Amino acid sequence: MISKTIQDGINEQIRNEIQSAYLYLAMSAHCEAVNFAGSAHWLRAQWGEELEHAMKLYRYVYDRGGRVTFQAIEKPPSEFPSLMGIFQQVLAHEQKVTALINSLYATAIKENDYASQIELQWFVKEQIEEEKNASAIIEILKLAGESGPSVLMLDRQLGARAKG
Repeated sequence: MISKTIQDGINEQIRNEIQSAYLYLAMSAHCEAVNFAGSAHWLRAQWGEELEHAMKLYRYVYDRGGRVTFQAIEKPPSEFPSLMGIFQQVLAHEQKVTALINSLYATAIKENDYASQIELQWFVKEQIEEEKNASAIIEILKLAGESGPSVLMLDRQLGARAKG
């Protein structure tokens, strides 16, 4: 049986994952509007991943005999300054999620909840990949600059990302 403390923490993380998905979908919509179809595709794939993360936690709570309770999510922005600005926000957001996952993991340690520690290890590892991917795109954008053929090539490359 899952403790109330862990259940509440995971319910909060489910909200955070859904909030992340909503943010990435808003970013995707912005990219569509400014004709960065590849970036829009990459961000929609990210949207799908975040929803998968939420569902992984959802299933875990019920596997442990708990109850999922949903919380309100915030409206994301609809405008973004630039492609670089979007991916800088993606990185900052993923760093925030990493801190939240680490805090939840620390709670599982404090609660001596070994099953939750094992479940959360997957998320700890996943966050390494999430931050690495956003950082790599930012570094390419730094090399490419804000406009020109290099940005269009990057956008095309981002469009080749497999979904989920």
